[in-house]
Amino acid sequence: MPSIEQGATLLHLARAAIARELGFISHDPKPGEWLQENGATFVTLTLQDRLRGCIGSLEAYRPLIEDVRNNAVSAAFRDPRFKPLSKEEFAEVGIEVSWLSAPEPIRFRDEADACAQLDPGNDGVILEYGGRRATYLPQVWAQLPEPLTFIRHLKDKAGLPEDFWSSDIRLSRYNAHNFYEAK
Repeated sequence: MPSIEQGATLLHLARAAIARELGFISHDPKPGEWLQENGATFVTLTLQDRLRGCIGSLEAYRPLIEDVRNNAVSAAFRDPRFKPLSKEEFAEVGIEVSWLSAPEPIRFRDEADACAQLDPGNDGVILEYGGRRATYLPQVWAQLPEPLTFIRHLKDKAGLPEDFWSSDIRLSRYNAHNFYEAK
């Protein structure tokens, strides 16, 4: 389980990467060996308690330090749902870093069985079907606490009808350790 100090380092790295992209001078802490190990993160930005950007990696394929920096910059400037973060917004934006565990496949018979196996509030879920893929971090359970509703919204996010089901749907679960900047 990641420590509070590791979480603080990840948050610092995310904010510093965005600051540099905006032209501010920022320094990274001395990187520990743990930051050189491959890791998967999501960086979520909020402004006035509203989503302002969220980009991440579902699989650990690059060093954690690179993953956090790249996802922070992408959440701030490349999330297609939002305009790029401005210098004026930078001081007010809140940063959250979610450090993900490796995804594990869920074996199920049908949609009801899949829903019954989910652990609301703890499971992040990846849905894959026919080249489409979508995920919700565990935090999304706060807005969608019922497993069937959660899965239906996830299908919609993947571009599928909410009532669609196929035996070819693949589901995976992961956990996330979440770190938030103090407000």
